[in-house]
Amino acid sequence: MTAKIAYDDVEVGTELPTQSFPVKRATLVQYAGASGDFNPIHWNEKFAKEVGLPDVIAHGMFTMAEAIRVVTDWTGDPGAVVGYGVRFTKPVVVPNDDQGAVIEVTGKVGAKLDDNTVRVDLTVTSGGLKVLGMSRAVVRLA
Repeated sequence: MTAKIAYDDVEVGTELPTQSFPVKRATLVQYAGASGDFNPIHWNEKFAKEVGLPDVIAHGMFTMAEAIRVVTDWTGDPGAVVGYGVRFTKPVVVPNDDQGAVIEVTGKVGAKLDDNTVRVDLTVTSGGLKVLGMSRAVVRLA
């Protein structure tokens, strides 16, 4: 596959489609099984609160993975991502109710680089709080 977005068609400031990703406790259990990360802060409310958290929290790598989907959906090719990094700033708190939490992701092209690559800057929030900082991906376009 190759990116469906052409480098020449993108400018600094180009906005990617915003996406929202719902997260429920069941989602966290499924991710724990896939990742092998069974830390009880991700599924046991009593334990999470005993260690000072407000409630069960989503895995950081899960949050990161949901955020980059905005980029991979935009390019049409996950292989177009040549670099990705974030800082974990706040946890995604997932209450045990019918709604759970929602991860909101917006993105825009922050810079055009060499070799048909661009830097995409992501803003990632949940519950009105920024949960990932310095969330940036370098993407090779067509």
